[in-house]
Amino acid sequence: MAHIRSRKHPNPSHLLALFAATLPAAAMAQESETSLPPLTVTAEAESPYKVERAASSKFTAPLVDTPKTVTVIPQEIIKQTNAASLQEALRATPGITFGMGEGGTPEGDNPIIRGFSAQANTFIDGLRDPSSQSRNMFAVEQIDVVKGADSAFSGGGAVGGSINLTSKSAKLGNFNEASLGVGTDNFVRTTADFNRQISETSALRINLLKETGDVPGRDHVDFDHMGVNLSAAFGLGTPTRATVGFYHYETDDMPDYGVPYSNPYTTAPNTQYNGDGSPLKVKRSNFYGLTGRDFRKTEVDSGTLKLEHDINDKWTIRNSTRFTKSLNNYIATNPGDSSGVNITPGNITVSGTTIPAGYLNRSSKNRYSEGEGFVNATELAGEFMTGPVKHNVSTGFEFSHQETDSRGYLITGANINGVQIAGAPLASIDDPDPTQAWLGTIRRSNVGTLYKTTSHGAYIFDTLTLSKQWLVNLGVRRDSFSTNVGTYSTNGYAANTAALPNNTNPFVPVSVKSDASFTSYQAGLIFKPLENGSVYLNYATAANPSGMTTGDGTDNLGTSGATLSYADLEPEKVRNIELGTKWNVLNNKLALSAAIFKLDKTNAKVQVDASTYATVGRQETEGFELGFAGALTDKWQVFGGYTHLDSKLAEVGPLAANQANKGNQFPNTPKDSFSLWSSYKVLPKLTVGGGANYVSKVYGNVANTKWVPEYWLFNAMASYEFDRSFSLRLNVTNLFDKTYYDRAYTTHMATVGAGRQAILTANYKF
Repeated sequence: MAHIRSRKHPNPSHLLALFAATLPAAAMAQESETSLPPLTVTAEAESPYKVERAASSKFTAPLVDTPKTVTVIPQEIIKQTNAASLQEALRATPGITFGMGEGGTPEGDNPIIRGFSAQANTFIDGLRDPSSQSRNMFAVEQIDVVKGADSAFSGGGAVGGSINLTSKSAKLGNFNEASLGVGTDNFVRTTADFNRQISETSALRINLLKETGDVPGRDHVDFDHMGVNLSAAFGLGTPTRATVGFYHYETDDMPDYGVPYSNPYTTAPNTQYNGDGSPLKVKRSNFYGLTGRDFRKTEVDSGTLKLEHDINDKWTIRNSTRFTKSLNNYIATNPGDSSGVNITPGNITVSGTTIPAGYLNRSSKNRYSEGEGFVNATELAGEFMTGPVKHNVSTGFEFSHQETDSRGYLITGANINGVQIAGAPLASIDDPDPTQAWLGTIRRSNVGTLYKTTSHGAYIFDTLTLSKQWLVNLGVRRDSFSTNVGTYSTNGYAANTAALPNNTNPFVPVSVKSDASFTSYQAGLIFKPLENGSVYLNYATAANPSGMTTGDGTDNLGTSGATLSYADLEPEKVRNIELGTKWNVLNNKLALSAAIFKLDKTNAKVQVDASTYATVGRQETEGFELGFAGALTDKWQVFGGYTHLDSKLAEVGPLAANQANKGNQFPNTPKDSFSLWSSYKVLPKLTVGGGANYVSKVYGNVANTKWVPEYWLFNAMASYEFDRSFSLRLNVTNLFDKTYYDRAYTTHMATVGAGRQAILTANYKF
């Protein structure tokens, strides 16, 4: 098979040579600079950890006057923590976990905010970026996290919140930076960031990435990533500006589905051997996959055009357009699967195959989904007065179309020594061998599913300044959402492991459509006892139409069974009320925030009989959150917070199986979570820092029978700036080499967090 190949790490010396080769070119670019005057920055940042405003112009007030929990993770935090993935970067703020995918629910970024998935509500520069992928931080300037019902800002699906990543783009001035990180577990990461001013009003910027390595503490789990981000900007510093961007990112990883839970059996006689529902107590390094079969490759290509025009000194109109194409392609081992883990003292029979005690089957999950998306957004932002009331307004409309073609693999195989399922040798629970021979076959399925989603939205936001003490924030958005799902066959026959001419079952297509329109609201009252602080009360709504993830996430229209009834359901409705306060203290260097909130999904989808779902459930989350970002002193910076979430399945529908779950905690929703990152400038050139993360017990399923334990995670950093051009930074993650589980799946398994790793990064500015 073309996709099965030797997984060898590139020689680090080759990457060093590549890194070194970029320096002369950059130096030549410096020598050929035009005699433009240097860019002088007169305003000094209050703190590199503290950001005054969210990136989106939909936020019509500074953060201190925004009646909502919004956390901005700045570039300095991303750099100091050495965060490479979105999951690593979001550890900086509490209350966010990541869901786990497998086959039908795809593997990829699935952040969960206040108990609800934000997979379809991840944005790049304010434009929705919904496809299943794993994002890298090499081209990200900052991350804005909005918590609470967010459909007024983000459109459909923003139940618990949304995430917006701001891309690095071309700027006036010349600056270049290259970095090389080398660490334990064969880690090598090289990045480059070159910005070149080519005229008085134009600039080019390129960001490059190459990284390879092994996952610490996990046998045979490795990764290989490459990325390019290009940006060209014209008319900078003038009333009319245009920015063109292109982004490419690809991955080639060994997928890791972790370890099974300890209670897979639901019927006698093996239930007597069940554990307590936690991950099996095995060595952290145990990897149950097969290196000769498993792989995961992803690709993302996107092109963006952004046009802006300042009508006058108060009003700006902008339009952004993006085309995106993505691929998520993998075969992964699901250890044990639903058929169970043989923790019995004797043999069991699964699917007609005898599994001896102490072994588990290596079921495969797979996906081959291609996505294409188009989004266009036009916005008018500015300010005006009506008598003594000042209005800061943002209004606009958005259009998007997304298609996902999902047609996976058929995987077959003959038994090996009589102890194999689907061509995969059984794995020893205590000592699995991922290099065992696999004698099965792989071919693309002849049957697939095509998802098409189109949405239109129009909105207006207004922050009304009634006086120095009182502000009102209002927003409303109207969305129309339509999704179509259809199955197809490439040869007219149903999916079958038998190749033609043996496969003679005719294919029967299925087509499902759902249309929905909904209005979302945002209303906040802000009282400012002092100029540097606010107390607010906010009410917001959200709506979640069926099929929001366009076949590439956790909420899709079904094409068989009870999920067919999704098409007839109204959008799930959510309301959120929040009371909070925000303060800028210590001469505006430190931002503090606190909020209490209650979020209700009033008509959640629940199954009411064997063939029907209905929106008759209710889900509740209430809690409070504390946040801090900025400088305690000129030398001491802090960033982080604490979140408490009390989630409950309040109404679960009439089915007896569901009634047993009434009152249970949401999956992937810890009651308590805490994050802290802090740095201190010990000497003018030496900075030391460290961080701590705490996540309480997390359940993987609504029955609360599968779970992963609480954990603390500690990280450390030290950096030394030799001069303005060269610095070294040492990061040690998982400082005490803690065994922990950072994602819990609903049925089969939990993923194992990475072990301790040390990385030394050299940064060169020129």
